[in-house]
Amino acid sequence: MSRAIQKVEAPDAEHLVRVHWADGSESRYPCVWLRDNCQCPDCFLSSAKARRLLFEDLDVDIVAKEVTLTDRKKISITWPDEHTSEYEAEWLKKRCFSEAARAEMREDLFLPERQYWGSDLQLPEIPFEEIMYNDRSAYQWLCTLKKVGIVLLTGAAARQGELVKLGHRIGFLRLTFYGPTWQVQDKADANNVAYTTGKLCFHTDYPVLQHPPGVQFLHCIKQTAAGGDSEVVDGFHVSNKLKQQNPQAYQILSSTAVDYTDVGVDYCDFAVQCKQRIIDVDYRGQVVRINYNNATRDTVFDIPAEKVRPFYAALKEFDDLLNSREHKFTYKLKPGDIVTFDNWRVLHGRQSFQSGSEVTRHLEGAYADWDVVMSRLRLLRKRVLNRD
Repeated sequence: MSRAIQKVEAPDAEHLVRVHWADGSESRYPCVWLRDNCQCPDCFLSSAKARRLLFEDLDVDIVAKEVTLTDRKKISITWPDEHTSEYEAEWLKKRCFSEAARAEMREDLFLPERQYWGSDLQLPEIPFEEIMYNDRSAYQWLCTLKKVGIVLLTGAAARQGELVKLGHRIGFLRLTFYGPTWQVQDKADANNVAYTTGKLCFHTDYPVLQHPPGVQFLHCIKQTAAGGDSEVVDGFHVSNKLKQQNPQAYQILSSTAVDYTDVGVDYCDFAVQCKQRIIDVDYRGQVVRINYNNATRDTVFDIPAEKVRPFYAALKEFDDLLNSREHKFTYKLKPGDIVTFDNWRVLHGRQSFQSGSEVTRHLEGAYADWDVVMSRLRLLRKRVLNRD
């Protein structure tokens, strides 16, 4: 009954339409928003789910001329120019402007819930074949990836090309200067520190790009017997710890623009420059992305000299927290394992390993954007849960 409408009214002085629901609650809808979102064929192209109404034709001071209620399931509004708009009760209820309704819509559209972790991480595992051919398993994979930030897919073939299949499963992979996929192994004259046998400290990939890849895939094709263990840390969890422990250090890292650079030749030649805050926050002050890669942090640092040492002190404290025993989780990939993780949240590293006369460790890597991943998640949810 909560979706049924008891009464509807439109007081002119308020520029609002008030909907009184059968459960006793009330929703207020601004007239300008209702007119802007008329669902009739003249104003809305249903085949594209897109607005046809031109903003230049919208009167921001509009009020309803007449409002009527049909079967408690639909309201009809006649506007001053005699145009008529109809709105279903279900459609209106979802778009209520109350804080509770908006929070519910945010949850439904963006799945903002996060499960923080440290060295106690129970690494989620799902068989690769299941997520490739079972929609429910694929939905579980992407939901867990969004919530926890990391999922291990097991049992893929130990050969190149499996990540291309994974890309097709979600939509498509992200092309970068290192190619649609890239091979992590010891290389002569390496154009990236990852293509060596040395230790890799905790980092996120590609902060040198204006829009760093949101999700990373690493497929183990060959693994060295000694060394080469992988390490991960929850950057959001550690950022929150830093904010509690040293608010000034947090403020410095979330406000200072750090220069990044990457120059070389791979898929094509490139010379990339970018400025990023190491801790990126949104308008609510919530951490939304970590941009930290010590290898590609530029020698250029575009801040006043007196602010340099405080920045280094703040970054040192953050880095110490990342590397603390309570926060980092260590594991070793086996041939056929594909680790999938949130590159905006999870920092990853690698222990060193011995070089040899032939390649002893080989991972294939690829990226995807969160827009692509979330698109597939929503489509799978609709299919699996039979939701609109």
